[in-house]
Amino acid sequence: MGLSLTRAAQWTPASSGTGKLESTPMNESLLKEILSFAEQFGSQHPQEALHVFQEPLQWSTTLMASDFKTDYDISDSDVQSNERDSEGLPLLQLSPPTVSVRSFSQLSKLVHLAEDKKVEEVQACLEENRYPVVKILGSSVASILQGEDTDTDVLSLVDKVKDQGKDSEVKVKLFLFLRNLDNKLLSKCLEEIAGEIRLDPTAVKNEVDSLKQSSIEGENRVLKSIRYTSDYIFSNGCRAPPWRQVHGEMCYLEIEPCDTETLCVTCSTAGVFLNGGVKQEGEESGYERTSDVHRDLRTLLKSRSPHFAENINTQDFAVQEPPSTQKVQHVEPVDAEERGQPQSSYEQREKNVNENARQSLYKTGGEKKYEPCPRWRNLGLTSPCGEAEEKKRSKSSGEEKSDGIQKRKRGAGAKGKMKAEFSASSLPGRLSSQKIKTSAGSMSLDAFSESSSESEEEEEQPERRQESNTDLPSEYWQIQKLVKYLKGGDQTATVLTLCAMMDFNLMQETCQLAIRDVGGLEVLINLLDTDEVKCKIGSLKILRKISHNVQIRRAIVDMGGLQSIVRILDSPVKDLKALAAETISNVARFRRARRTVRQYGGIKKLVKLLDCVPNLASLSANQEKDVEVARCGALALWSCSKSTKNKEAIRKAGGIPLLGRLLKSPHENMLIPVVGTLQECASEESYRIAIQTEGMIKDLVKNLSSDNDELQMHCASAIFKCAEGKQTRDLVREYKGLQPLASLLSKASNKQLLAAATGAIWKCSISMENVAKFQEYKALETLVGLLTNQPEEVLVNVVGAVGEFARIPANKAIIRKCGGIKSLVNLLTGTNQALLVNVTNAVGACATDMDNMAIIDQLDGVRLVWSLLKNPSAEVQSSAAWALCPCINNAKDAGEMVRSLVGGLELIVNLLKSTNNEVLASICAAIAKIAKDKENLAVLTDHGVVPLLAKQTNTNDDRLRRHLAEAIGHCCMWGSNKASFGDAGAVAPLVRYLKSKDKEVHQSTAMALYQLSKDPNNCITMHEKGVVKPLIHLMGSDEEMLQEAAAGCVRNIRLLAQANRNAVLFN
Repeated sequence: MGLSLTRAAQWTPASSGTGKLESTPMNESLLKEILSFAEQFGSQHPQEALHVFQEPLQWSTTLMASDFKTDYDISDSDVQSNERDSEGLPLLQLSPPTVSVRSFSQLSKLVHLAEDKKVEEVQACLEENRYPVVKILGSSVASILQGEDTDTDVLSLVDKVKDQGKDSEVKVKLFLFLRNLDNKLLSKCLEEIAGEIRLDPTAVKNEVDSLKQSSIEGENRVLKSIRYTSDYIFSNGCRAPPWRQVHGEMCYLEIEPCDTETLCVTCSTAGVFLNGGVKQEGEESGYERTSDVHRDLRTLLKSRSPHFAENINTQDFAVQEPPSTQKVQHVEPVDAEERGQPQSSYEQREKNVNENARQSLYKTGGEKKYEPCPRWRNLGLTSPCGEAEEKKRSKSSGEEKSDGIQKRKRGAGAKGKMKAEFSASSLPGRLSSQKIKTSAGSMSLDAFSESSSESEEEEEQPERRQESNTDLPSEYWQIQKLVKYLKGGDQTATVLTLCAMMDFNLMQETCQLAIRDVGGLEVLINLLDTDEVKCKIGSLKILRKISHNVQIRRAIVDMGGLQSIVRILDSPVKDLKALAAETISNVARFRRARRTVRQYGGIKKLVKLLDCVPNLASLSANQEKDVEVARCGALALWSCSKSTKNKEAIRKAGGIPLLGRLLKSPHENMLIPVVGTLQECASEESYRIAIQTEGMIKDLVKNLSSDNDELQMHCASAIFKCAEGKQTRDLVREYKGLQPLASLLSKASNKQLLAAATGAIWKCSISMENVAKFQEYKALETLVGLLTNQPEEVLVNVVGAVGEFARIPANKAIIRKCGGIKSLVNLLTGTNQALLVNVTNAVGACATDMDNMAIIDQLDGVRLVWSLLKNPSAEVQSSAAWALCPCINNAKDAGEMVRSLVGGLELIVNLLKSTNNEVLASICAAIAKIAKDKENLAVLTDHGVVPLLAKQTNTNDDRLRRHLAEAIGHCCMWGSNKASFGDAGAVAPLVRYLKSKDKEVHQSTAMALYQLSKDPNNCITMHEKGVVKPLIHLMGSDEEMLQEAAAGCVRNIRLLAQANRNAVLFN
């Protein structure tokens, strides 16, 4: 609860108002520790608990007077504690919603009274009391004590603060208790993030040392200086203070380029960036990021120093890393399968990687020496010998391969043969010759390449190894001994050793890396190619667990182990198939692994595993094994289905009907991977159609009522993706799925479930019949309440649903009464483009109500919507323009409101230069509304609206035609604009609009032609283009406005013809 906690906890940005604690696992862990401290303090330290705080801790509470019992004076809604200070003031006072607490004794009692709301109360207290130590002890005492060393004894501390008032000893003890709590919290945070560090401090140090070599005097230097801000190095290699290490920061640098001012740089696990200038540890503002994050120091310096960028490529710097951290990037060809990523992005990454590779070369004797990738060296594919030895090795490679094949063909029955096979093929740091053959001969070279930009569910992570052997636990050495037995033992010893290894906690990273570091991973993979079932089962059981580790699963793919696992899927032994499929589900969490599974026929084999009958009332032991195999197969397909090509492969292999059959299973452990696979694949239209036609919607709706949050989330997500189609939306309503979806809104603490549920509600509410049903369950009121304090993925869906609900007039009043208008307007200042599209749609729908429009205008919402026309996204531009139409139409003084927006009309006119038809249509609709005011029409004309509108008339898009003709009709009502449209060639294309099948196009075109026909030259053009006949046909329409416009245009043409005839007759 002290200063260290405020640094360690993860807070929302202050720009969004008062900082709030983010909903993260780390914060939840911290809150639980603080809660435990507060609950037990009164009983463990009764004397210190009675100490009266210097200032009360105040926050907004959810507790009511009815929650307090004895020991409290209750008057209506107010509560005071019977326990009072020396001046007779209560130590606890509640005036809803504010509670004020002045001692740990009362704080401990209040926490106990909160019952199931304990964590929320602690969180609210911390959020509204960011520096509680200062309030508890007083600012003067806190500043003195916080400045002392941690090893100072109590008596010395008491002597320091004896002049600060009475109870000095108690204050010192309280401070020590709080400091111990801070240290405990910091240690816990560091333990949690230890597994998340992606960058090695050693790599940063090597790059800094390399750059220091360039900071020498002379013409060729690229930097003046580079230095650390701190010389103290922690045991983990970081120089940042512990409360900054919890944010992933490792060290801080001051770099002085040759051509710019000094740069203050932070090196963190996520990359390097500029900070506000870290001068001393107490100034938190200095740690704030002030630039984009770059992957390394060279990239940052290139972006900031032209001199550095120009000269760095002319020098060669040796980045010498120890073998444990040395890494050379390779590029993996990226299919169009992965999230629709464009080829150009891959080419750019390849260019960047090649550039990095060039910079990593170093000179020896004037020549560049190329360092091979460590992975190739580890696989035994490079030679440490000279050129002669390399030639000798390549010359005899054919003999080695044939010898390796003969080794693999040996039977596993003989004891001596097993021993020879294991010991010969499992040496650390290399593969057997069979593995080399499989990797180098049977696969294309790109299978060994590694993407520099892995998929979103797993980022590239450098290897992390223990720096010193003294830090390694005993399990590490015990596992290494077992691996040695595994390499040299016979068949029986191998099985026993595998059993012994499984007794360890293989989910622990130390144990996982111990197996890899001593070469055990190669042995386990080689065991998969033996004929002994027990060895295979033991190996797979270990691989299944250790493959949860990112580095392990990459190593499995690098060594060709995934191909062996895929082959086991054809085994007649069901236990083997189940273990192999589950291992694939862990390994296939990055692109290259998923592609390998597909390339070696793994998708078809996995789909084949799904063929079982999971919903029988009573299953035999054999059938239960079939069901377990199917469950593991579904898990593997779930991981593989994150690739577009794999989704297509699953469909072609006949996976959809099998998944549909498994969807009827009563077992949650089966349903979760099945529904997870379906919702992942539902991004493809072919799957959405199949899910609908195969009758899966009914089962998805049924499982929405499950007690399992994860299953509910996947079902809601699948409905979210499938409900784009009207038939699916109707089926969800028919199977009574709307009420379960609405009920999921109550689980607001589970953000993933909330995002899926709100997404499903949004898409289902596209149908007005569903909106009416949702309103029976009061869904709109709940949705409006979710417009604040939610992550963006939730807000996008909530706002989208509110926008659909707002199409019904009665719902607009509900949104207003629930305070939704203000929340929507506040969201207009965001940056998420999908959210902005939905917010503008919702604001536009609400603006059709006059009372709502008054609130939007009062909150300056029109200006915010107008400013979104500057957004680079065409979709945001068009949605903002559509929203402006009802705003202008229903504003009290629309003309003056539009004119008050400086540069607004010029911005609107310039958007007519867009190449996007949706943007053009929306802008034309907005211009039609603006042009109703004469002064605004004059300004539009001055900005050149006439030629820009005329330029767009040669279009075949009926929606654009409709609004373009409407805009032209309204713009004709100023000065000589009618003639100007004729001169710009707008009349003839408009005549062609009358051939459209869209009646709304006919109406707006007839009105525009009527206005244009008031100019004689335009009448001549119309007559020449044959406008009279279609206009006469339109005069018979049922629409009165269309009749009048068509008749008026014909009348003007007829009057001009008569005038010409009279002129001829009388002249």
